[in-house]
Amino acid sequence: MLPTRVVITGLGALTPIGNDIKAYWNGLVSGQSGAEPIHRFDPAKHKTKFACSLKGYDPHNYLDARDIRRMDPFTQYAMVAGDEAIQDAALLTSLVDKERVGVIWGSGIGGLGTTEATVLALAGNNMDPKINPFFIPKIIPDIPAGYLSIKYGFKGPNFSTVSACASAVNAIITAFQLIKLGDADVVLAGGSEAPIIQVGIAGFNALKALSTRNEDYLTASRPFDKTRDGFVMGEGAGALILESYAHAQKRNAKIYAEVVGVGMSADAYHITAPDKGGVMLALQRALASAGLLPDCIDYINAHGTSTPLGDINEIQAIQEVFGAHAYRLNISSTKSMTGHLLGAAGAIESIATILALVHQLVPPTINHKVLDEAIDSRINLTLNKPEKRSILFAQNNAFGFGGHNVSIIFKKWEGF
Repeated sequence: MLPTRVVITGLGALTPIGNDIKAYWNGLVSGQSGAEPIHRFDPAKHKTKFACSLKGYDPHNYLDARDIRRMDPFTQYAMVAGDEAIQDAALLTSLVDKERVGVIWGSGIGGLGTTEATVLALAGNNMDPKINPFFIPKIIPDIPAGYLSIKYGFKGPNFSTVSACASAVNAIITAFQLIKLGDADVVLAGGSEAPIIQVGIAGFNALKALSTRNEDYLTASRPFDKTRDGFVMGEGAGALILESYAHAQKRNAKIYAEVVGVGMSADAYHITAPDKGGVMLALQRALASAGLLPDCIDYINAHGTSTPLGDINEIQAIQEVFGAHAYRLNISSTKSMTGHLLGAAGAIESIATILALVHQLVPPTINHKVLDEAIDSRINLTLNKPEKRSILFAQNNAFGFGGHNVSIIFKKWEGF
């Protein structure tokens, strides 16, 4: 039997620079910054007073009031992006057996906002134990997968992946593997996060992970720049429909790209500090999984968070793995525009990588002024403006606290 090939047939996005796929791509190629002052709560006492928030998002435009009450925003975001991907893939037809459709969803934190609000309410009421009966279902990270399957009747494999900022790519990789194994024909995969709340900002401030460039927030997310001082918090969701090629062909589905390789590793080093060796393993395993030599890759969407250690670690790992070809790659960090969506980051960045293949256009790393001396100046970081180039294979990286490393390779769709 021929090996099962896995393709992407649907996309959905809810991001700080666009509330659907078209708007998101336009935001990427125009170099739009999603950063703005925090208005959801008074940030005066916090070191960081800005974030990459959703713009013009109203849950009532997508969900009924009953569902809104029962869902934390991270689940609402999943429902919005998931629905766009499902509609984009035209999945809701008699040609699709819903018993063979799975949902794998990633989130690093889950319903943190609901947890914060509930604890504050309890404390303010002398710990009266009367709380919302939906408290537990609102906070658990697996609940978006459950809600999505219930809404659409998808009865295939259904669960969540939790690996901090690698969560969404782990979801996509799991979907890929399930289809390869024959356990599903189609899988909705992605990730969502809603961390722009007081405890989210305070917690990452305590780790000294967030930028505190409050007077220059629009350019605060500046991966690879010498003056970077931390990442900018983001929120939203990304969703992808993965499908076996045979199944997609049978129903004449639109195809964006093919998934050809995946790599996973652990640093086994430190819970928050990065390790070059672990990143290298993930990159190498993705290439081996795809059966590709390093010089086959044209573009890498880097994890590139804008943290002092993380950016250097990733670029040095790429240089080690790709050798001289590292200087022929285009590399960019779309977090410079969207901020860091934590567990959802890998979903929207995989979408950006796929759209780069579709449009043969590399989205930029914006906000760059001064290159860090620790980063080789010969590396093409696609600075400040998009770059047109021929892209056949593109790779997306994601790394999470705990030492979780993942990398995934997509191929331009050219048919067979």
